[in-house]
Amino acid sequence: MTEKIHLGVLFGGRSGEHEVSLSSTRSVISVLDPGKYEVTQIGITHQGEWYSGPEALNYFEHGAFQNLDRVTFIPEPGKAILYKRVPQGESEKLIPITNLDVIFPVLHGSYGEDGTLQGLLEMMDIAYVGAGVTGSSVSMDKGVFKEIMRANNIPVVNWMICTRQQIEKDMNEVISRAEQMSTYPLFTKPANLGSSVGISKCKNRSELIEGVMEAARYDRRILIERGINAREIEVSILGNDNAQASIPGEIIPSDEFYSYRAKYLDGKSELLIPAPLSQEQIKQVQTLALRAYQATDCAGMARVDFLLDKDNGDLYINEANTIPGFTAISMYPKLWEASGIQYPQLVNRLIELAFERKNERDKSERIYKK
Repeated sequence: MTEKIHLGVLFGGRSGEHEVSLSSTRSVISVLDPGKYEVTQIGITHQGEWYSGPEALNYFEHGAFQNLDRVTFIPEPGKAILYKRVPQGESEKLIPITNLDVIFPVLHGSYGEDGTLQGLLEMMDIAYVGAGVTGSSVSMDKGVFKEIMRANNIPVVNWMICTRQQIEKDMNEVISRAEQMSTYPLFTKPANLGSSVGISKCKNRSELIEGVMEAARYDRRILIERGINAREIEVSILGNDNAQASIPGEIIPSDEFYSYRAKYLDGKSELLIPAPLSQEQIKQVQTLALRAYQATDCAGMARVDFLLDKDNGDLYINEANTIPGFTAISMYPKLWEASGIQYPQLVNRLIELAFERKNERDKSERIYKK
């Protein structure tokens, strides 16, 4: 018999998208073949504590952490071992639980999708699903991402970045700059978050002040960008250096925009798959998405989101999500299903790509020889 792959599934995290991560993880775990994978569930609390156990996801969903083991990794190359942390007097000892072959991070947002976790996994020298440190970090920060898009002649709407300190020091100056950049409506967003957490559509100055303050709750960097009368188009990317694009889909949000409520709560938003686009528009969306993926050195997967101006047909890239939602209603797996790859196949392929990327990394020499 072929030995099973020891797979660690990471979820939760120190992020406003913690609950979304739990939903995504439930879907991923449901399709993992028990004959192929030995699965270890590893959850991270809002406070950053790591726990594991056979039913860790269930306990996380009910906040019952006392039924789980405190765990940790040691960030050194070699065997990737998950250790149980056992109190011993005023210190603690580490007891090995299991060796892991590959990690599937299902952590949306900060401390999971932004390159921080990826750095730890690189230090451990273990295969993991998704983009590396660079692709994760530059895709996560909406301002940096737009700068890279502009440098590669990929169209983006006008935007500006302000910081929490600038807001606290002189809110009027920030608001004045935003109003000089564009007329209303304006959108305010935490630069480093997803799932529409902390996003506001602002139609006047008072709403803009409220929106900036709301976004500043979640990040020290705040994005303010021009609002357009847009259709929301999304495309899924799969692969490493030779990635492929799915057919595009369209979101018809139940709210004024695709808010957190419209995504996860009211169940009234529509997903149009495929999106009603011309062949020329489909090609343009797929081409720009792959260019963005390559420009940011992404790997494994991403969902790339676009804004299509209803008034003039102009297409703008909005953002790239390197750990997109995997819930039952999420666009990433639905687009691949419509493109011919079923959910279980998709998860298997992502794990294969993790090993492929690790093999490529291993070709790099770590010692300089003249």
